[in-house]
Amino acid sequence: METSAAVESSATMSAFEVSKRPETAKLVLNSPKPPSLREELVGTVGKAFRPRASSGGRQPRWAWALTVLQCVFPVMQWGRTYNLKAFKSDVMAGLTLASLGIPQSIGYANLAKLDPQYGLYTSVVPPLIYAVMGTSREIAIGPVAVVSLLLSSMIQNVVDPATDPVAYRSIVFTVTFLAGVFQVSFGLFRGGSIRSSFWLAAISPLLSVILSTTAVYATRADKHGVKIIQSVHAGVNPSSAKQINLNGPHIAECAKIAIICAVIALTEAIAVGRSFASIRGYKLDGNKEMIAMGFSNVAGSLSSCYVATGSFSRTAVNFSAGARSTVSNIVMSITVFIALELFMKFLYYTPMAVLASIILSALPGLIDIKEACNIWKVDKMDFLTCLGAFVGVLFGSVEIGLAVALAISFAKIIIQSLRPQVEILGRIQGTNIFCSIRQYPVACRIPTVQTIRIDTSFLCFINATFIKERVIEWVREEVETSVEKARERVQSVVIDMSRLTALEEIHKELVTLGIQMAIAGPGWQTVQKMKLAQVVDRLGEDWIFLTVGEAVEACLTAHKGAAMEC
Repeated sequence: METSAAVESSATMSAFEVSKRPETAKLVLNSPKPPSLREELVGTVGKAFRPRASSGGRQPRWAWALTVLQCVFPVMQWGRTYNLKAFKSDVMAGLTLASLGIPQSIGYANLAKLDPQYGLYTSVVPPLIYAVMGTSREIAIGPVAVVSLLLSSMIQNVVDPATDPVAYRSIVFTVTFLAGVFQVSFGLFRGGSIRSSFWLAAISPLLSVILSTTAVYATRADKHGVKIIQSVHAGVNPSSAKQINLNGPHIAECAKIAIICAVIALTEAIAVGRSFASIRGYKLDGNKEMIAMGFSNVAGSLSSCYVATGSFSRTAVNFSAGARSTVSNIVMSITVFIALELFMKFLYYTPMAVLASIILSALPGLIDIKEACNIWKVDKMDFLTCLGAFVGVLFGSVEIGLAVALAISFAKIIIQSLRPQVEILGRIQGTNIFCSIRQYPVACRIPTVQTIRIDTSFLCFINATFIKERVIEWVREEVETSVEKARERVQSVVIDMSRLTALEEIHKELVTLGIQMAIAGPGWQTVQKMKLAQVVDRLGEDWIFLTVGEAVEACLTAHKGAAMEC
């Protein structure tokens, strides 16, 4: 729908035949009351898990409950058609995934300033939770480099992991718990070809660990200055529930770090999931992904895990290995669990340099120069935001980079709100369509009627003065240039405000100038706000139209002598 304001001098009002207005315009004022804020919030939360309506009518209560459970746990839906062939593919993908995930998890734990086993813990519990709640078939859940670095760089400013590792781990688990809660909240409130030799790249990190560990053990290189992992605690994930402290002195810092980690983790996971979902030709539910990721991290925080998300490198391996469902995550989780139980003692002589090389091998994929060039071509302001984030992280920290990006984004929004684009509209010949005469030079202007569009979704005291001054300035210019041609003199102004929700300020200004305003096709929320603010009473129901064309026709009819030339 379009919202327009047609303004006309009061001297010609008596000539206007309001009784001949289209009956369809009455639909505007008779529209139902829009949902309240509470109803919108409840509806928003409900949409996260609301099942699709049954085409066969109302469902029995048990069937409705089953449908809701299938929405919450997608595994109950696709599990009914799961077959042995898909299971074989998922087992192979899961084993391949584990061969990459085990050394990566150990390396990322070191990046997060945690003992190696905590990286492996993070590859056990979160993938299991995601497997029953997530909607992506290919995404691989576990620790990632960006989040690991983010945690260590921000938490070590609060507690030094070298001097107080217990307090450091407590903050890590608290941040993970809060990040999971934030992710669940976000979800509830709705914010080429692959070479057949891919498996060689997938298992190369594991081969590097095995060969380097064997070499160090055989040559006793640790006696000659080569740093090694040394002891890695074996066994199942211990409980960390008692280490989560929501009443501690650092809870404010934990919340700040958690929301940053939650946003970055979700951004990476959803971007990765949607990329591979588009290749496979199915739709990824972003809200359910947020909820699944959130519950994965909440459960992980209770079992000695830190923030987990979808890894691009492991997801690419999972996809290339032929994963058919999230069962590959379950297979990977079980494989890592077995490794924790049986093989940790063999990692004693693993050199730290190999873990560092595994981390560095993942870094080139974080810099996408081609995409940066594409952003520059499409939107210079978006490129400036990207550049600000890059420079902030490079010369400051991840936190500073995010702050710079957010500041630039908000500045862009504020600038666009303060000085919105104001365009003169014309009519496409032979149609009832009005568009910018700058964008479409073939559009012709209507004699005696000035039609203006204001491109903003937010009209308030911040930009109301600018908009009013611009409109009045154009009207006066038109009047001055046509002062000697009374027939072509501007007598009406149509303001296309299809994106505006506030009209009272403009109405007051026009009243002081002795000009009558008419509204055309206001939106659902706009009608209710006009009624509550008594704008409809002051304006009069006879001056509310359904379309811009009706408003223009009304103005021309009121002038009696004017006619539409296009």
